[in-house]
Parts: sequence; C-alpha cells; structure tokens
Amino acid sequence: MDIIEDLDWRGAINQQTDAEGLKKLVNEKKIGLYAGIDPTGDSMHIGHLIPFMILKRFQLAGYHPVILVGGATGSIGDPSGKKAERKLQTMEQVKHNEEALTKQMTKLFGQDGGFTIVDNYDWLSKFSLLDFLRDYGKVFNINTMLNKEVVSSRLDAGISFTEFTYQILQSMDFLHLFKNNDVQLQIGGSDQWGNITSGIDLIHKMEGSEAKAYGLTIPLMLKADGTKFGKTAGGAVWLDPEKTTPYEFYQFWINQDDRDVVKYLKYFTFLSHDEINELAEKVKTEPQKREAQRRLAEEVTKFVHGEKAVEEAENITKALFSNGIKNLTVSEVEQGFKNMPSVEISSEPNNIIQWLVDDTKIEPSRRQAREDVKNGAVRINGEKVDDVEATINPKDSFDGKFVVVRKGKKRYYLARVTK
Repeated sequence: MDIIEDLDWRGAINQQTDAEGLKKLVNEKKIGLYAGIDPTGDSMHIGHLIPFMILKRFQLAGYHPVILVGGATGSIGDPSGKKAERKLQTMEQVKHNEEALTKQMTKLFGQDGGFTIVDNYDWLSKFSLLDFLRDYGKVFNINTMLNKEVVSSRLDAGISFTEFTYQILQSMDFLHLFKNNDVQLQIGGSDQWGNITSGIDLIHKMEGSEAKAYGLTIPLMLKADGTKFGKTAGGAVWLDPEKTTPYEFYQFWINQDDRDVVKYLKYFTFLSHDEINELAEKVKTEPQKREAQRRLAEEVTKFVHGEKAVEEAENITKALFSNGIKNLTVSEVEQGFKNMPSVEISSEPNNIIQWLVDDTKIEPSRRQAREDVKNGAVRINGEKVDDVEATINPKDSFDGKFVVVRKGKKRYYLARVTK
C-alpha cells in the first residue's frame, strides 16, 4: 500500500488536483511537499494539527516535508474561512508567534532533520511593489480570483485589497518552493483549495504546463453530532502545555465519543491498519472498556508532549479515581487540579475544623465542618480524616506547596500555599 492509498484508507483525502498523476509521482520519487501555517497566534491548537499529521506521515514514509511558517502572509491575514477582516498584528507579535510555532514544529517533526522549516518573509519581503505587480499581478486574472470560494464568500461582507491579494502571495510561495526546495505537492485544509489551485496555475504559467505540481486537501473535521472538532466548553485544545496541560490534552482524547474514536485513530495516530481494525472491533464488542479511547489518548499525547507526559496524565487519572492523590508529584497536582476550585492558604498548621472554616472557607460553619469530618466526608490529600482534633500542616505535602481537599464524592479543592 502506497502513501496515497494509506491516506485514502484513513479518510484523509478530500480533493486532489490530479489524483492519477500524484499517485504515479509519489511512487516514482520521494518528493518534497509542504503545508503552511500563519503565525496569527503563539501556539497551534489540535485543528491546526490535521494537515501536519499528513506531512508527518509522508516524512515517516521517506518523503521530505517542508513546513512554511508565514512571517509575511501572517502579517496581512488569510481570508480563508473568515467572515470578516482579520485584525492586523504588529510585526513584533508576528515574530514572537513565529518563533513559538517553529519550536512546536521542531518538536513534532524531530530534532534529527529529515524536514525543513521556512519563513516566506525571507523571499516575499524582497519584492518591491512594482516587481509584485509586473511579475505576478499581471498573470492573475481578476475574474478567476473573484470566482474562488475564498474570495466569493466574502464579497457581500466586503474584502480589502490586502486580503484579496493573499492568494497571489500563497501562490508565489508554492512557486518559490517548487523552484528552490523541489516541492511538488501542497497539503491544506478544505478551505485552502482555491489558494492551492492558484499556486499550481502560477507554476504552470511560469515553469510550463508540463511542470508537475499537485494539491491535496483534507476533509473538514466534524464530530458525529455535527459540531466542529477540536472545541470544548473551555475553548480550543492547544499544543502549548501552558495553555492546555498535558493532562487536559490527554483527557480531551480519552473522552471521545465511540462514534468518533476510530476516525480519530486513523487521523491522529500512526498505528497500523491491523491495530486500528482490532480497536474498532473492540468499540463494537466491548465499548465499556474504552480501549480505543485510551490508546488514542496515549498515542496523540505521546506524539505532542512525549512519553513522560503520558505517564503523568495516567498517574493523575488513576489518582483521582482511586484516592491515590498523595502519590502525585507537584507537577501532576498542578495539571490535575488546574481547573478545580482553589483557595490561598498560609503554611501555618491549624486544627482541621478551623482550617476548613477560617483558612480555606471550604466549609460554611464549624458545625457543618464537624459533621462532615465525623461522617468521613472529608479527605485531605486522598486520606480520609474523621478526627475533629486532627491538625492540617501544609508543609507535610507536595513540597509544602499544596493541600488537596475532597469534600463528598466529587468536590475537589486545591489549597495553594502563598504565604
């Protein structure tokens, strides 16, 4: 099975400019291919990850991926998928975002080479306005550009000349990489079809109609309930561990619906067809075990954050379900309780009743605190405390930084030592 057949099996192909020609080319040579991302933010989220998973598959199959971080195009804004003009960022912000995204890409594609990261600012910034208009503006037909969905969808709301020219700049990128990096294939989301085909048209005009340049887009990712993939009640799921902790990242994947999990295994893991088919069968026969979800969470978290992050996420998950909280590390407590209610406390020891009422305000009154403690409804760092004379000493746990309180079956609080 070649790389195109594998992508087709995984449901990862939406459109191809010349399916037969591309299939023949990838079986003849290890081509260069690229996907781009504009530095509009300082982290990718999992929606951004989709085209780069395809690039990674090509890399693992021996092809050479080129990752374009658009320092130039990111400074003007891609109209694709947008109903209104993007707000322009300062060049300082663009540069900061570009450095952050480059670091993420390097982690995903490896420290040992086998890929190239480029910045289109390096070549697009060298064109003067006259050069741009004479050498490139002249070969783009306005009527054709207006008919591209990326532009036509914005005509009623309005589109600036700046964003209108975006498809020309992206086309120039493809031409530059075709000539200088042996790139013959551009990968993108379904909303990039117009930009990709414009690039191929430019290559054919500049390099001749026989030039072998191709485009491939990926289907829009939707969940089984029809909603957009990658969004949660708390917002986007980021690759930056400071924005979305590895534990939260792991939990996102492990909580996927049975109806979606096999699709995500195909898209987001590098498991073999046999392994995925076996997990798909278990979804049908033993859905309660959620083996497919666990494997999905393990594989994607390992790819993005590494083995250690998987171990930490699994430790936190087990601790929360088995009261093994005292065995967690400080880092694991930070991750596991990031979004749970928190209070600030001093490091001074205190009687548990006074601590629950006065120090933390977790309990509304001493009477209620005594009742809950006597009834065994209070756990401190995973251990049941039913002695109203017990002392809580924050210095005894988690390097003196935290005390974890559970009240009842599910209500957790994180007490942070701040003084």
